Amino acid sequence: MDPVIIAGAGPVGLALALALARQEVPSVVLDEGPGKDELRLARTVVLREDTVALVERLTGLPLDDAGFRWAGWRSMRRRQVMREITFGGETSRNAEGPGDGEEFSAPLHIAQHALTGALREAVIHERLVKVAVHSRLDSVEQDASGVTAHTRGPDGTWWRGSYLVGCDGPRSTVRKLQDIRFPGRTAVERHAVAALRTELPWPGEALLHRMTPWRTSGPSTGEVSARPLAEDVWRLDWLLPPGKDLVTPDLLVARIRETLGGWSGGATPAYELLDTGVHTVHHRLARRWRAGRIFLAGDAAHLLGALGTQGLDEGLRDADNLAWKLALGWHHGPHTALLDSYQAERRAVVAARLRAADQALPLLRNGGGLRSYVPGSARGHDALLTDGHLGRGPLGAPGAYTGSPLMPPPAESRALVDTEPGAPVADVRVTAEDGSFVPLRERLGRGVLLVVLIAPGTGVWARKHWVTAGIMPRLAAAVTALPHPAELLVAESYPGAAAHTVLLVRPDGHLVTALGGVRPADLYEAAEAALGGPANADSENAAEATAGRR
Repeated sequence: MDPVIIAGAGPVGLALALALARQEVPSVVLDEGPGKDELRLARTVVLREDTVALVERLTGLPLDDAGFRWAGWRSMRRRQVMREITFGGETSRNAEGPGDGEEFSAPLHIAQHALTGALREAVIHERLVKVAVHSRLDSVEQDASGVTAHTRGPDGTWWRGSYLVGCDGPRSTVRKLQDIRFPGRTAVERHAVAALRTELPWPGEALLHRMTPWRTSGPSTGEVSARPLAEDVWRLDWLLPPGKDLVTPDLLVARIRETLGGWSGGATPAYELLDTGVHTVHHRLARRWRAGRIFLAGDAAHLLGALGTQGLDEGLRDADNLAWKLALGWHHGPHTALLDSYQAERRAVVAARLRAADQALPLLRNGGGLRSYVPGSARGHDALLTDGHLGRGPLGAPGAYTGSPLMPPPAESRALVDTEPGAPVADVRVTAEDGSFVPLRERLGRGVLLVVLIAPGTGVWARKHWVTAGIMPRLAAAVTALPHPAELLVAESYPGAAAHTVLLVRPDGHLVTALGGVRPADLYEAAEAALGGPANADSENAAEATAGRR
């Protein structure tokens, strides 16, 4: 069968290629450039725990070696510290005293070229991935059995693939060739950006400072953030007012000196300017993410980034969601409901994130007048911004596919756990089939379903002592009978789960259902639903051929 064609060799396209390869699906990555990335320290990304785990699983490399884990987070308003968080510590602290006792995990801040470099290095050693450099897509045709694409460049040629995924950015050629609309808002926010090496009073801590008390040089809203990288390098972002005011080098240098001096209480500390830029945030969402055998992912499908939300996080989740569905179709024949669920799930999650940001923006950016004097309003604004920057709440947390067409009907044996169906599972320690103890996330991304039995006490015994005892033989037989390959894992505990709860988990780590005890019929029904229901290849081919002619 023909490989999957991936247009675009950015982080999302490379991650998708590696995710497909882990499931024995070949791909061709069409790279417009020379296969190298420009080194830009002013272009960085902040990744949440789930996307860090995904990239590390795909590359086999610890991303902490290329990025930087923040030691903490603090937000300020004028001269007042509104909130302080120590990552890995016990609690947060706000302006009124101790926080709510919640424990926070540190985001990973990494230069985008370093992230892409790690993915490229893994691709080099992957036999199932071919990268075609200097290959710019200019035409695409599809039929009932595959996709034909043409690229221009020094070695312009025709490519034949089973599917094609457009990971080719905001100006996506794939999206335009399919005549898919990309509505939304332009220049929602603009930031002046500088990467520099210096020492700040909060080593290793990220900072968001609103209503800075010092006079600003040139156009400014009085909001600046500082996010640390390794080796005393910082990325500073100044929120610019609406408009197209030119950010000149002199104005930027004056802004740097003023900001560093304000934080240091007087004289500007020594610094080395490494890179500069202007970051413009757009909010857009493609009308369709699938057209027959052609899909969109990453910035080709959505743009978001105001209030700390990170578009690349969502792009990597696109790749994770789509990979196992394409792999199942590649190996076993296409399935309309399963492939359609990619758009239904991912577009709904990103749309909700965009709505949350658009609803919060007027409160945060136009909150002057009486609103700024309402008790608690400043704390509420700070909480919204903190959620966005730290990957929490509706502005930052990974989305749940609660309305997914792949959700099974409620079963009488359904059990309640702290994870709702459709949400990402907690990363608990499990015992694998070979007897090893591993994090649950390490078993994801291989195209198989995961069945996790919660069995307190098993963690202190080798698997051979209990694998044939109690309910294990019956559960093992039920897992073997499922309509798709599945791996049986055992966990000592899971948040909110009673003993003998059975979790069914998708290959991308989202919970399908939790059942009380071994219920083979309910487990089978849930697994079949998670795969899109019974497949009908003939109707699928006809539907795709029709979609391709639209």
